Amino acid sequence: MSAASPERDKDLICIEKQIRQAIRDAVNRNSRKPFYWGGLAGYHQLQAIAQALDQIILPGEGSAYLRRLTEPVQRVLEKNRTLAAELQQAYQWLERIARCLRYPSSSGMKGKSEHISQAAGEIKVSSFQVAEDMQALIQEFHPDAWRQPVQTRLLDALQKRWKSYGQELLYCYDIPGLPSDNLQMESLFGRLRRNQRRISGRKSTRELRDFGQVQVLFDAESEALLLQQIRGVPLGDYRAESVRLAEAEEPRQFFRRLHHDPQKTIQTLIEQHSRRSTHLMNDKALPIQEGPRFHTT
Repeated sequence: MSAASPERDKDLICIEKQIRQAIRDAVNRNSRKPFYWGGLAGYHQLQAIAQALDQIILPGEGSAYLRRLTEPVQRVLEKNRTLAAELQQAYQWLERIARCLRYPSSSGMKGKSEHISQAAGEIKVSSFQVAEDMQALIQEFHPDAWRQPVQTRLLDALQKRWKSYGQELLYCYDIPGLPSDNLQMESLFGRLRRNQRRISGRKSTRELRDFGQVQVLFDAESEALLLQQIRGVPLGDYRAESVRLAEAEEPRQFFRRLHHDPQKTIQTLIEQHSRRSTHLMNDKALPIQEGPRFHTT
């Protein structure tokens, strides 16, 4: 084996670790975002992982570990196939509810639910029309409580919230400029909390409840003073911190790529694993070159 083989072995271990992380992430996905269900997204991610693992064609020991991963992944998919199908149907009903409410589509919804609703401001709709459409949808939605428990829970939650908050929600269709939710405000304070934790290193962000709004903007006395402070940082320290920051960002970037396109991300890992395994097998197959022999008389 060549001198570079241990480094390639280390690379194989890193790739296999990322694949295991992708599997664990798929079965533990959660989300509070509207129109994004962690369990359903995790199941689709696990399907993409299984599809990529099924395409492994490299024989021998190089891909034996990845082939062993295929069995538990397929077992989990088969065990939850019926539940995932019902979740998909419930998700389609949720999209119909969004269309009924004319909920404005966001950038994160592109390619996932193109037909959800018209963008805000395209068509003027009255609160009376929305109420009529919602009542018709509730009358049409009749899931089987025994065979479709997820859809039943969705219907119960819809009826309860429409009865409790429907009248207050309808005001946003008659008053121009009144938003239908507070998601943008929550998103702003979420970014503030993350930045506060990153800068201060503290877990608690309770002070943002009172002073969060004044932390959105900041200013400096002059650009020259800011530039002078930046230049005062030693170059070696800056490069060292840049490397540490890049290493700390690698897991987040990996999961971001995984959630955006699980099929492509896992396929890339499988291809990298195959290339490294092939190189390892080629190195093992190389004959050992003997040095020159000296004869004495």
